[in-house]
Amino acid sequence: VQLQASGGGLVQSGGSLALSCAASGLTFSRYVMAWFRQAPGKEREFVAGISWTGGGTYYADSVKGRFTISRDNAKNTVALQMNSLKPEDTALYYCASRKQVVVATTPTLYDYWGQGTLVTVSS
Repeated sequence: VQLQASGGGLVQSGGSLALSCAASGLTFSRYVMAWFRQAPGKEREFVAGISWTGGGTYYADSVKGRFTISRDNAKNTVALQMNSLKPEDTALYYCASRKQVVVATTPTLYDYWGQGTLVTVSS
């Protein structure tokens, strides 16, 4: 299984970025997908998750209303649209997959991880 995240970069506060994660080696439509992030010196935290069909989406309170998670089961991809970015959104962003029905917010409950893509928001 491989998860390849991309789309990170440097953006000014208030700007937008779109992250993408391409999955291979798994039956993508049977995996919950999620984005986590980890800032320097902090623990990895849940950002957003999406159910198998995309009908259920879940967000951390800190990003609700600013970030949108979506998936394309035909292309085996999951995306994270990030708007109104803040300096506190600066982190390494990871995509993760879980072969369960329920979206989980605990990192240890995920089976596979991508390599991370860096998002830096300047003030």
